[in-house]
Amino acid sequence: MSIRARAEQYLAMRRTLGFTLRGDGRSLLEFADRLDRTGQPTVTVAAAVAWASEPDDITAARKRQRLAIVRGFARYLAAFDPDCQVPPPGLLPGRAHQPTPYHYSGEEVAALVHAAGTIAAPLPAATMQALISLLAASGVRVGEALALNRDDIDPHAAAVTVTGKNDQTRLVPLHPTTARMLAAYAVRRDRLCLTPVSPGFFLTGTGRRVQYRGVHQIFTRLLAAADIHTRPGRRRPRIHDLRHTFAVDVLIDWYSADLDVSARLPVLSAFLGHNSPEATYWYLQATPQLLALAARRLDAAAPPNHGEVTRP
Repeated sequence: MSIRARAEQYLAMRRTLGFTLRGDGRSLLEFADRLDRTGQPTVTVAAAVAWASEPDDITAARKRQRLAIVRGFARYLAAFDPDCQVPPPGLLPGRAHQPTPYHYSGEEVAALVHAAGTIAAPLPAATMQALISLLAASGVRVGEALALNRDDIDPHAAAVTVTGKNDQTRLVPLHPTTARMLAAYAVRRDRLCLTPVSPGFFLTGTGRRVQYRGVHQIFTRLLAAADIHTRPGRRRPRIHDLRHTFAVDVLIDWYSADLDVSARLPVLSAFLGHNSPEATYWYLQATPQLLALAARRLDAAAPPNHGEVTRP
């Protein structure tokens, strides 16, 4: 049996247990195809590390994540193949580090939407404009937006039903202008694509659901067209950073309005589809502007010292 066939069996088994494994599943099949293509009969530590370390500019955290994908599969495969090698934990050193996301300004988001409108094909242009606008205005994940079907969006109720991680659904309210924008896109989409082959809300010119790979490729070109470049020493901007930008902007608005951020953070956490507020707290430490606002809030709340020295 080919490695890919074993990988497909493994993914099917995991999915029956409730795991979606969309991105990880694609990555594992890519690894399996490489082994089959190069004639390697089983998983080896060397092959796993080599694949996990690509491309050359990959971060240490991503290397460990890719190796963990192979490790889970190798443990499964070892039950059938005694020659299979399971990569041990801790094989790739280095501390886990989540790079600071790019924070788009309002002008940059507008420039991206404008750049999307210059795409030569009418439906892809309209799709990218609507997708970027939705991500910036709602903070939903890119994969969640691409998974939307037509009946998931109710423009009259100004809300969208989002299916997130582990197939958990949540209702995300929309600003009326965002709801009107999506309704206008739906009309234009149906006029440009009379015979769609997918129930997806965002469609390609062939009537199929838009895929992340294509979105990533187009967005890279849009960044250049919008004159948005990587800052020295920082990770290059990504489309996923529109979600980070939304979350950070909400927190900045709350701090600026002198609201109780700690009390409201669980609301933002539920809105973003986080499992717990702890995941949302990361935005506070990832953005210097938020750290400065939080520090000023603490300074204002601290009692005056009047020069006294407090001894331990």
